Amino acid sequence: MLKEILLPDLGEGINSADVSEVLVSPGDSVLLDDIILVLESEKASMEIPSEYRGIIKKIFVSVGDEVKTGEILIMMEVTPSLKTTKEKTGKKVAPKNEKNQKTVNKSKEIKETETKDKTFASPGVRKLARELEIVLSQVKATGPKGRITKDDLHGYIKQKTTQSGGVNIYIQPKTDFSKWGEIETKALTKIQKITGNRLQKSWQTIPHVTQFDEADISMLNTKREKLKIGGQKKNIKITFLPFIMKAVIKTLKKFPSFNSSLDHKGENLVIKNYYNLGIAVDTPTGLIVPVIKNADKKSITALSKELVDISERARLGKLNPNELKGGSFTISSLGGIGGTYFTPIINPPEVAIMGISKSVWKPIYNHKLKEIIPTLTMPFSLSYDHRVIDGAIGVAFTSFFSNAVLDGTTFEL
Repeated sequence: MLKEILLPDLGEGINSADVSEVLVSPGDSVLLDDIILVLESEKASMEIPSEYRGIIKKIFVSVGDEVKTGEILIMMEVTPSLKTTKEKTGKKVAPKNEKNQKTVNKSKEIKETETKDKTFASPGVRKLARELEIVLSQVKATGPKGRITKDDLHGYIKQKTTQSGGVNIYIQPKTDFSKWGEIETKALTKIQKITGNRLQKSWQTIPHVTQFDEADISMLNTKREKLKIGGQKKNIKITFLPFIMKAVIKTLKKFPSFNSSLDHKGENLVIKNYYNLGIAVDTPTGLIVPVIKNADKKSITALSKELVDISERARLGKLNPNELKGGSFTISSLGGIGGTYFTPIINPPEVAIMGISKSVWKPIYNHKLKEIIPTLTMPFSLSYDHRVIDGAIGVAFTSFFSNAVLDGTTFEL
């Protein structure tokens, strides 16, 4: 006998809900009270159990659909004459044939039952726990019959955050933005997801301090303009970045704690005696940070060639994995785009990062010459891990770097 499974009354003030999970497929055998759908409303997450024992014939809804009270959800072929031990004693007896056995196994996975970790939770809660990497057996249950609810998960997260000062995980509520106008949905690229997760973790777990300063690059600009002419003849693009890299290396040698990482226990500082500079590159698929290895041993010309090559291959997605590893300090340059200052986020496991902004000519008063001199100034920002570096040494670093850039005309070409 065919039966229509309709959406029941969801409670006072709830007239509709969105389908978040469909747990059965046409042809599946289900038992009485097996969970067949999971719905989400503005007020709660709800599981829809099967009112009958039988076989799923047709499913009328999909994930993401909005359903209303009384709407048909599923068509079932009901088999009320088959009596099972469950109907007599409340316990299931597995059918003997292989097809039904697979169905029972599937029901055990998707239904709110006691699992190997001895926890009760709905499929929706289990899915959320997996996404947040939470072990359900560690969560205190407050729901009926010892069930773990979403509120229990959120409470567990808050407790852990309070106890250990860990990352506060924020769950974005589901919102139908189309209610207010036309929208377009565009999936994040894999690189954007990976980068986003790393940056979020870095921002939430590392106590960032950002120091702002500016450097006089007037003399450096004059030298670079002369080099550009010779570089064009050799098809080499000479930018400010190789000079900045050299100035950074000179500064890192003076302040080695900026060229370091905390060990896995957070108890020791690992000072690196190599200078592998990560250079942030904006690509069509997201931000990538290839690493220029042993930058201290390369000339301005050699760095210029390598920067062009590695940036082009980054945008084309042709970098090999080793070119994205082993950095000791990162530079993020927006000088060719614009802006004055910004707060770069540290690239773990490094402890500092420099952000370069667009250079601008300023009228600066020279107290020695007692005159105003047009000066090309480069704004820059230094973010550092306050667990490793304090403010005094942070200012010392930026001051030394500014002088290193001013003296950059002495760098090996």
